[in-house]
Amino acid sequence: MGDRIFLSSPHMSDEGYEMEYVKEAFDTNWIAPLGENVNGFEKELATKVGAKSAAALTSGTGALHLALRAAGVEEGDIVFCQTLTFSATANPIIYQNAIPVFIDSDYATWNMCPKALEEAFQKYPEVKAVIVVHLYGLSADMDKIVELCKKHNVVLIEDAAESLGTYYKGKHTGTFGDYGIFSFNGNKIITTSGGGMLVSDNEERIAKVRFWATQSRDPARHYQHSELGFNYRMSNVVAGIGRGQLKVLDQRVEKKKYIYEFYNRELSDLDGVEFMPSNEWDNPNYWLSSMTLNGKVRPIDIMEALGEQNIESRPIWKPMHLQPFFEKCDFVGTDVSEKLFKNGICLPSDTKMNDEDLKRVVEIVKELWVK
Repeated sequence: MGDRIFLSSPHMSDEGYEMEYVKEAFDTNWIAPLGENVNGFEKELATKVGAKSAAALTSGTGALHLALRAAGVEEGDIVFCQTLTFSATANPIIYQNAIPVFIDSDYATWNMCPKALEEAFQKYPEVKAVIVVHLYGLSADMDKIVELCKKHNVVLIEDAAESLGTYYKGKHTGTFGDYGIFSFNGNKIITTSGGGMLVSDNEERIAKVRFWATQSRDPARHYQHSELGFNYRMSNVVAGIGRGQLKVLDQRVEKKKYIYEFYNRELSDLDGVEFMPSNEWDNPNYWLSSMTLNGKVRPIDIMEALGEQNIESRPIWKPMHLQPFFEKCDFVGTDVSEKLFKNGICLPSDTKMNDEDLKRVVEIVKELWVK
């Protein structure tokens, strides 16, 4: 058994950019709650993706929660949500006591199916917001989704937690909707150990989000609160890590693409293997290299074989409408997301992997086809 190979672990810069900003926070005693790193990270991330404003928060989940509040989602409101995603996409809908309706994916993008979304609009014309996800760094078909949301005058929120650095027709994902969120969890393409960012061109709404995220403290000498508040603001130390990580984002995307192309070159000819889709308008960050199987070898066979050799892999996300907690919620679509879950696997995509690590993974996978 060789050294551990992770699915996607934190990768600090070789140049030590992160420590420069963290040291500055310590040297100036701006540890918490806010400080120049928070302000700088917001401005630099917004500039990087082409948004007018940003709010640095404790998690991508918190960013989604406040995006829903900013969108005016309240108790009893219906929110359309992509079903093929992690539960953090859907949970904030429940935080607002709203009602999720889950939307199927299509094979062309693995993301929200525009036809299913259109069907959902016909079924629920009173819907308040739509949450689309850019799964594994693959862009959704944004032109069609944006057009539908504008047609029905519905707020569009992009969950770009997995797609920082992904472009759709030359524009960053997370900047097509009214709001976009990014995650800096430990497994993301860049990390702050934990944290998130909400971006929008609506600067007034982002200012309101910052207010809510600091416990909705009114501008008074004493502690006064006229609205419900949350403890969602990112700390100055964590933001310093983010500023350093942002400097190497392009390098991380380049390495993720290299990993994907290595796997695709070595494994795509195996019987039943089909890698995640590629579209001419999509320039993914390839956060996780994923594929589906439709033959004698099953995803569990690969996961077990890799696990025996100390290598981490993972199934495709289990759709939300199949989760016990959400099983009573409505679902619009067919069985695309269910089949992707059943047949899909995420291969180790850690940016610290070298060619020997990649060859080790490939050899283990290939052996399953000769048994």
